[in-house]
Amino acid sequence: MSPSRRAPIDAGRRRAFVGLAASAAATSPLARAAEAFLPGPEPGPKSAPSRAVVAVGRRPGVLAAGGGLEPKLLADGLGAAVARAAGEQTPVLAMRRLFRPKDVVGIKVNCLGGRGVCTRPEVALQLAAWLQAAGVPAERIYVWDRTDRELLAAGYALSRSGVRVFGTNDDGWGDLVDWGPSASRFARVLAEDLTAVVSCAVLKDHYIAGASLSMKNWYGAVHNPNKLHEEGCAPFVPALSAHPLVRQKLRLNVVDGSLGQCHGGPGRVPRWAWPYSGFLASTDPVAIDRVGWQVIEARRKEAGLPPLAAENRGPRWIEAAARLGLGVADEVRIERVEV
Repeated sequence: MSPSRRAPIDAGRRRAFVGLAASAAATSPLARAAEAFLPGPEPGPKSAPSRAVVAVGRRPGVLAAGGGLEPKLLADGLGAAVARAAGEQTPVLAMRRLFRPKDVVGIKVNCLGGRGVCTRPEVALQLAAWLQAAGVPAERIYVWDRTDRELLAAGYALSRSGVRVFGTNDDGWGDLVDWGPSASRFARVLAEDLTAVVSCAVLKDHYIAGASLSMKNWYGAVHNPNKLHEEGCAPFVPALSAHPLVRQKLRLNVVDGSLGQCHGGPGRVPRWAWPYSGFLASTDPVAIDRVGWQVIEARRKEAGLPPLAAENRGPRWIEAAARLGLGVADEVRIERVEV
């Protein structure tokens, strides 16, 4: 359940939350149905910036022998990436630029794959610590995912006090049933509580979408993500990311690449995991996914695997998201900075 309960969203607000769908070509009936949800003149897609910054903080040795993360290397690598992504000198200043003390900030993690291919608790809690140092009270910071069970399996300790850590579970879905042809319902915490969000995803392969990174992380914010995988997810990842509940609240994107996986995802396949030993950060969800895709492709080549396109699962949804104005997909316009 959501940490707090407020009155149900009124009809006017519900209409304001009606989703935006991708303009990518689709061939299946369900994907074609998404055309009915194309953005109109209001609010319409915003213009993407001319350039986007994706900061990469790699720290060899951050993945400790026991499977945890070395705290100093984590804070250094992740902190440098977050600071540079926001154009600041420190991660605390970055959080102060992106968030306000009155915000209720949700850090959306990805625990579907279980321990070893999930957003590590140390990463999410380090972000929460910087938010607190920037003035956001602990009780206004939520670390959340789909279920308590998945969070526990990934090594999280659930909490209802201080920084809250919880899953939406079966009774945590709102009554917003008017988004998309699959009539998805959003997590109540996203619809009713949060004013700002961080996508804190994982560097991993996906057997349908090609890659599961920052934008696809929002599949965990709706009750029926299984309905959104046709056509390689190309119409649906951008559509979900364009929804006002995500688009208007998203402030920061982080990809946990301490341990990446280049094949066999989204579940854990140790054979294809490797210590990338780094973290990606950006305020642009499209650009960070483009860079994450490049990292996965590079590792696949090293491992003797074909490019994702050769397996008919190149992440076409990245270009589709750029066409909606959600960010920058053109490599020439992405400033990839090693920090």
